[in-house]
Amino acid sequence: MKTKITELLGIKYPVFQGAMAWIADAGLAAAVSNAGGLGIIAAGAAPVEFVRDEIRRAKQLTDKPFAVNIMLLNPNAPELAQLVIDEGVKVVTTGAGSPAKYMKAWKEAGIKVIPVIASTAYAKRMERMGADAVIAEGMESGGHIGETTTMALLPQVVDAVSIPVICAGGVADGRGMAAARIFGAEGVQCGTIFLSAEECNISQQYKDMIYKANDISTVVTGRASGHPVRSLKSPLSRRLVKMEGHIETRTLEEIEMITAGSLRKAVQDGNVEEGTFMSGQIAGLVNGPSDCKTILETIVGDAERILTHAPALIGMGENDG
Repeated sequence: MKTKITELLGIKYPVFQGAMAWIADAGLAAAVSNAGGLGIIAAGAAPVEFVRDEIRRAKQLTDKPFAVNIMLLNPNAPELAQLVIDEGVKVVTTGAGSPAKYMKAWKEAGIKVIPVIASTAYAKRMERMGADAVIAEGMESGGHIGETTTMALLPQVVDAVSIPVICAGGVADGRGMAAARIFGAEGVQCGTIFLSAEECNISQQYKDMIYKANDISTVVTGRASGHPVRSLKSPLSRRLVKMEGHIETRTLEEIEMITAGSLRKAVQDGNVEEGTFMSGQIAGLVNGPSDCKTILETIVGDAERILTHAPALIGMGENDG
């Protein structure tokens, strides 16, 4: 499946692996890139030296393109912005802030810059700034989310900009990818489905919760503080929902205290009581373990078959005009 994004980045499949903090490490990113997609290392709030080591480890594990995601509101963003230049990273995705002050240096270094956006206005701004593509992420995604669904956001962003648009939020199989292509996306970004990959080093408790999830297994917390997050329903998320129903300044401080480190507790420790198990609404389609190669080939292969046979959906045979 060749698209503008496969040509731009030199990848086989137009599939990005989501930049999941504490999850998207060099091992997962390299496995996705080796399988033909674009693996992404999530820098998150990690120390610069740690991210440098992950970049170098990814280079040892793959000779294919991979990206680094930088959350621009993190205090170490300036150092990470220079790090990707120093380490010769070819693709950067961004979130949580504007890449404006880094764009000139990145472009001079030959880096492809692909921001995550949640509105048409921001997509237009990123295009004017020189972004090579944008990732339109709907609220079906896991982790930090916006307020617009993928189905509503994606076609509006496609109409608003001339650069390639990647669809994120609610894609875990070929049907989702085919729909995204019909809406005008040049590729998709998937996160939750890669939690099932054997190359994804999260706790077994986390994986088991994903496998058992259904269409109503996620909940959004954090709206009261202005930072909504989608995760699996758990003792902690239920407690947060209850607390957010009676918001006061003190309550917000308490919420910050009990959520600090909760993602790490889920990813590394499998702490069901105190962990935040981020997941998209698509979790009900993830029913068991897999690997990156199988995930990619299944998504793309099924999407190709669906798109090839699309005329049958409107009653057109192969010989019809």
